[in-house]
Amino acid sequence: MNDQQKQQIIDVSWQIHAEVEQACLAHPAKQGDDDWQEKQRLLLADMAIHLMQTALKPGDLALDKLTNNLHSIMTLSDPMLPHAQLKLATDKLWEK
Repeated sequence: MNDQQKQQIIDVSWQIHAEVEQACLAHPAKQGDDDWQEKQRLLLADMAIHLMQTALKPGDLALDKLTNNLHSIMTLSDPMLPHAQLKLATDKLWEK
């Protein structure tokens, strides 16, 4: 995949991101509500789009952005996969 193809995907992803972000912001659920997990799924999709953008951005991989993307995804996923202890694993992302 060349840089132009990567950039085209990134450009399209911003449109998708805007729709997902709007849905997330408009979702009325608060933590503890029955539909809280649905709002978290939207936020997880939003973070996954950012991860894709970071991974496809032409040039060197921005490791600080990659770390932030993974931290967000793992933190949001932790309650969905409690056996994986993802929140605990995020500490290792910041180790050098």
